[in-house]
Amino acid sequence: MNKSQKGLLIVLEGIDGGGKSTQAQMLIERLRRRGWDTVYYREPSQGKWGRKIKDLALQADAITPEQELELFQKDRRENVEKNLKPALAQNKIIILDRYYFSTIAYQGAKGIDTRKIQEMNEKFVVKPDLVFILDVDAACGLERIKDRGPKDLLFEREEYLVKVRALFNQLRGDNIFHIDANRRVEDIADEIEKKVLEYLSDHFRPKK
Repeated sequence: MNKSQKGLLIVLEGIDGGGKSTQAQMLIERLRRRGWDTVYYREPSQGKWGRKIKDLALQADAITPEQELELFQKDRRENVEKNLKPALAQNKIIILDRYYFSTIAYQGAKGIDTRKIQEMNEKFVVKPDLVFILDVDAACGLERIKDRGPKDLLFEREEYLVKVRALFNQLRGDNIFHIDANRRVEDIADEIEKKVLEYLSDHFRPKK
């Protein structure tokens, strides 16, 4: 990208087991091969608040939904200021594994008003350019991650993820794409890459 252009923020969303991390890495590799300066971040982040969220997630009902929301907000503010804004200022393409859409879906499924969550986040976040929601049913998602490590007792429950998925599926916007994640990973990656390259072709030019 030339210096007159800002970077690009691409977000991958969906319930646990949808393949977000796999698709993020595949997209990064494909874009880098094409010469794009690409970086990866995820939420919860590696910062103080993100680590606290991950620790608490190992304990069932360790905190209330309102406390969860507060922690995610603190972590996101830190991520936006320390990681996202600086990378965009350097004209990088950011691949972000989860963002405030996850907060809308996960904390919304616990009873917090989704419109309130969206409004409080959009007061301070960097708006994404592209959002890909990888859709898979809850049972399939949990089956995929059953051997991943210590169980996330706050979030990895089937009846809960059914509600989370329903909220993800309600999200709409010109830059939001719902992707069938029940297919071969290569087919999913091809679809995402195609949409990203179309966006880049319309808005940016690679560095020469």
